[in-house]
Amino acid sequence: MSRGARILFVEDEAAIADPFGRALARQGFEVVAARSVAEARARFTRQPPDLVLLDLTLPDGDGRDLCRELRSASQVPIIMLTARGTELDRVTGLEIGADDYVVKPFSGAEVVARIRAVLRRAASAQEAEAPIVLGDLVVAPAARRAAVEGRELTLSRKEFDLLAELARHAGTVVTREQLMARVWDENWFGSTKTLDVHMGWLRRKLGDDAAMPRYLHTIRGVGFRLAAPGEDAPAQAAS
Repeated sequence: MSRGARILFVEDEAAIADPFGRALARQGFEVVAARSVAEARARFTRQPPDLVLLDLTLPDGDGRDLCRELRSASQVPIIMLTARGTELDRVTGLEIGADDYVVKPFSGAEVVARIRAVLRRAASAQEAEAPIVLGDLVVAPAARRAAVEGRELTLSRKEFDLLAELARHAGTVVTREQLMARVWDENWFGSTKTLDVHMGWLRRKLGDDAAMPRYLHTIRGVGFRLAAPGEDAPAQAAS
């Protein structure tokens, strides 16, 4: 599936860009190189990629700003590749729209595996799906739109992905580990704090009450459940 995928590789360090670019090409990818924010913008427009591999420290700007810009205009998968490796850096990168986050120095084989995993998820997300109707909550995965009582929700990429994943399994519990693997990365490790943050934002946008949830239920120590059609509100809070 990922063979022949076009990768926009934004990296200004030749010692990394050149050898790893050749390694990606040997794996069957089409590599489009950019050494700056300005060059990345131009390449992105002229040769729309299937995935962006993005360094954060660039000579003419911050890769995080470029990530926000690309995410606002496109759903193209983005993997950050950077020396900034704190938990806060990782959480920030994912929250502004990155699909994965790799810290330098990195294993080339691991990055290739992550690229393929992200491309697989992106392809699956693009497959046509009928809108999911859960009472007055409607989730349309193919159109990436959701509405409550006819009111369209403005959701970030991760918020929508979480809602869609829960909607596909409405009425059943989806574990924290399953959500991290399916929405963030199947190789995710470390804190799941970002999941709680996104769930809080999603709950507010749904207009839900955490003490007596109508839609989004937290199952302590396990995961989350989206209410199935016709399900009555619980007599006492589950979250």
